[in-house]
Amino acid sequence: MLLDLHLVPTFGALALAIVLLWVPAPPVRGNREWAWCAGLLLACAAGLASGVLDWRGLLAIAAYLALAFGARASERAWLRILLLVLTGVCALLLALHRLPGFHNPVLADRVQVSAGAIPFTLYANFDKAVAGIVLAGVFCAPIRTRAEWLPMLRRTLPVLLATLVVVLGAGMVLGVVRPDVKWTALTPWFLANNLLITCVTEEAFFRGFLLGGLARGMAWWRYGTAVAVVVSTVLFGLAHAPGGALLVVFATLAGLGNAAAYLRSGRIEGAILTHFALNAVHFVAFTYPALAHRAA
Repeated sequence: MLLDLHLVPTFGALALAIVLLWVPAPPVRGNREWAWCAGLLLACAAGLASGVLDWRGLLAIAAYLALAFGARASERAWLRILLLVLTGVCALLLALHRLPGFHNPVLADRVQVSAGAIPFTLYANFDKAVAGIVLAGVFCAPIRTRAEWLPMLRRTLPVLLATLVVVLGAGMVLGVVRPDVKWTALTPWFLANNLLITCVTEEAFFRGFLLGGLARGMAWWRYGTAVAVVVSTVLFGLAHAPGGALLVVFATLAGLGNAAAYLRSGRIEGAILTHFALNAVHFVAFTYPALAHRAA
């Protein structure tokens, strides 16, 4: 088992909190957000008990929640902008593991899943997951009715397929990856971790929070949405700079596809599914993460 037994309640509760973002909970005093908030509270309690989280991390989460809900509720433009900026900074600090109080377990350390590929390490990042849960719950209006899922999927599918073809096709042409179909003991862990933590958090930030927020803020300008797409996509690419220049290029290309899925579907789920589809196909059917001789 890749996750120690004593950590299962913590990350089980964390996964539950993420899933509850999309559950149509009955209103309690007019509030339908109590479900994912309760899930997050349970995850924090389990995290404290298991040692994944300490009091510093708990304070950081409380401050982050206060900033996010304060930004959404503020009616004064200057205060709302200030709180939004602080929320975004806090989300980045959490996602980049720059705040103390979090002790994320390693699921796989420098493993090689493809012949000739560079090794990689997989973490279960509690802090990054919290960043995504709050952004998605407060700013992204997750789909909570069956009637909304099918139209979103129909609008997303063409963009998703095009993104797969373009990004993976470019990777093959440039010799960064090659076909390598596989299913290992690590695969289910990678897929679950990637969907629930990586994709939800990164799309909630770069598309739901950043792209969506910038586009709404520049709605008065003819090119406002285009500028929002460029800014969010370039920043998404640069966020992958630790992986090298080639990864920045491919992440930027993938980010453009995620942005297109978000705009075409009008929902954060379109971006999340496009992001996850690319990562899942890449891991299962191609060299992962990249051939060693082209990784730099």
